[in-house]
Amino acid sequence: MIRIVIAEDHQALIDGIKLALEYEEDIIVIGEALDGEMLIELVKNKKPDIVVTDIRMPKCDGITATRIIKKEFPSINIIAFSMFDQDEAIEQMKNAGAIGYIMKNSSLKKLVEAIKSVAKNTPFYDDAIITKDTTTKEEIILSTREKEILRLVGEGKTSQEIADILFVAKSTIDTHRKNILKKMNIYGKTDLIRFAIERKYDF
Repeated sequence: MIRIVIAEDHQALIDGIKLALEYEEDIIVIGEALDGEMLIELVKNKKPDIVVTDIRMPKCDGITATRIIKKEFPSINIIAFSMFDQDEAIEQMKNAGAIGYIMKNSSLKKLVEAIKSVAKNTPFYDDAIITKDTTTKEEIILSTREKEILRLVGEGKTSQEIADILFVAKSTIDTHRKNILKKMNIYGKTDLIRFAIERKYDF
């Protein structure tokens, strides 16, 4: 039996995963956590075989939690569960000790495949990531000011707050944000904030 714990700050997503895994006779969810600190304590108490964790979580992010868990419990395998396929986030999780990386928009069947593979100590990466890694990519280049703004977005600052910090007009910040969205090929305020939070580990 593969014993897993799930760390994700959206309870509805945890519930969906648990529901899907109920049909797997060789997988059992023995705990769930809504933030990184809770995950670390849960792992210490339950000692699961596998941890499935989001990267962006309150109190302690998934990268830091993975590093701590692997240091204390090296035999526990970790799968990252993220909405972004950015190289920086993937490399950070690999370096922290994760041997699996699944996109949140993938099917739950894919997650099950990852769990069973990682349980055998075999790395498993989402098809979207593998395809991305094996194709030629145009390098995304952000200006120094765009990186500065992205960093502040990742800290939860609004456009007006960023404008005040950088002593420029709010309209200037809005223009920069639109340019960042276009370069990153992402859409919407929420996606930009999550992207900024995950990208900040590489700044």
